[in-house]
Amino acid sequence: MENEAMKSKTVLIIGAGPAGLAAAYQLLKASDIKPIIIEQESQVGGISKTIEHNGYRIDIGPHRFFSKVDRVNDFWQEILGPKDGESGEGDFLSVNRLTRIFFLKKFFNYPIKLNYQTLSNLGPWRVIKIGLSYIRIRLFPIRSEKSLADFYINRFGKELYETFFMDYTEKVWGVPCEKIPPSWGGQRVKGLSITEVIKHAIFDIFKKKGKKVETSLIEKFHYPRYGAGQMYQETANLIEKRGGIIKLNQRVASFDINADGKLGSATIQDLKSGTSYEIMADHIISTMPVKELIASLRGPVPAAVKEVAAGLVYRDYIMVGLLFKKMVFNKDYQILPDNWIYIQERDATIGRLDIFNNFSPDMLKDKDNVWLGGEYFCFEGDEFWNRSDEAIKDFAARELERMKMVDRADLIDYVVLRVKKTYPAYFGSYDRFGEIRSYLDKLENLYLVGRNGMHKYNNMDHSILSGFVAADNIIAGVRTKDNLWDINTEEEYHETKKENK
Repeated sequence: MENEAMKSKTVLIIGAGPAGLAAAYQLLKASDIKPIIIEQESQVGGISKTIEHNGYRIDIGPHRFFSKVDRVNDFWQEILGPKDGESGEGDFLSVNRLTRIFFLKKFFNYPIKLNYQTLSNLGPWRVIKIGLSYIRIRLFPIRSEKSLADFYINRFGKELYETFFMDYTEKVWGVPCEKIPPSWGGQRVKGLSITEVIKHAIFDIFKKKGKKVETSLIEKFHYPRYGAGQMYQETANLIEKRGGIIKLNQRVASFDINADGKLGSATIQDLKSGTSYEIMADHIISTMPVKELIASLRGPVPAAVKEVAAGLVYRDYIMVGLLFKKMVFNKDYQILPDNWIYIQERDATIGRLDIFNNFSPDMLKDKDNVWLGGEYFCFEGDEFWNRSDEAIKDFAARELERMKMVDRADLIDYVVLRVKKTYPAYFGSYDRFGEIRSYLDKLENLYLVGRNGMHKYNNMDHSILSGFVAADNIIAGVRTKDNLWDINTEEEYHETKKENK
């Protein structure tokens, strides 16, 4: 039951991404609170937004809608699934899943499977070196893992690490694996090892009917008909219909810290007019980058906290939308069947190639064309980031042509999207992040949610869950933040399922 004292309270939510919108939706659904959302962009959705370009829709990195959290699945279905009395899927489509790795000009399963195709693609000499390297590390493991390189080598052997993990990881983060702490591996590689790969291969050969086997990747996922952003635009529409307020093109300039250890008034800047105003809020749910949040606080913030916040690192991102008449890989395809492809060629800068046709054909104005997304990882202000849109387009098209994916003569249109602070990094001053958490957790009316809000590499479903839990805490008068930080700590791979065969 809602705490009676909550009914007249003001809840200010910073950011209209999945976490912030989920928090507002839950407050309106479960209480009489009318939240106010402040969003600095002109569109809701955060890094899950969908951009329309000349009739073609493109995501900021496509997002699979898959979760082991029933509450999140129910929310997605509630927003875009079939309504009462309707049949079919509504606008929440069921999509076939295929992701592969492109390496040595060949395709490999993702994650790597020990099958004939993998062994054939690698060649006998490389397979022998991988096997010997793995045996060696099992006999003589690295006793004290001091870096992500140590973490991967202990689980896969040096040869496989250098083949499939080292270059791609360094491409994503822009620093050597030796400079990334091993905790990052525990966050993203949930118990995967060569032993598990071999075990899966044996189960695939000898599995028997009725016997439970190890987890395998999901074969389908859900996806909104008009892109991931459709989910969050529709959520925003429902929030406003129910009395919530969403203010776009606005940013938080500062927060006052009161003597009672709570955040007081927030100074909001209108990015279009340049004017400022204040909002008095009883509770604040923040998805803004922690680095910016600490910098915005006006009050006695400990010097050590400011120092750690200033040292937090973010990896930025450029999406290049490329519209082609067709794909030409091996001259065999009008279009490859993958949702996305991890590009691990060592002479390629592109990190992933997305094929939006294979998410939803309604992303395209002309379904006979091929709508691709080239994902590039960079730092804001670096040489690649500062190139002109046309130069980036030309670079991406040349890379894809060199890999024999496309013919540049077939290019019809393009768009370049730059996205800041896409990935909170687990290096820089992150090893001292506990000092920030300890300080912010003591601000009784502040709740951190979402990927940047928690400086935690959450998937979309975990960000949504953090928004729900923050709203639950406010409604119930729960002051601890531990249940927020406990989200996304399970040791299972995110996109797996249990099978009985």
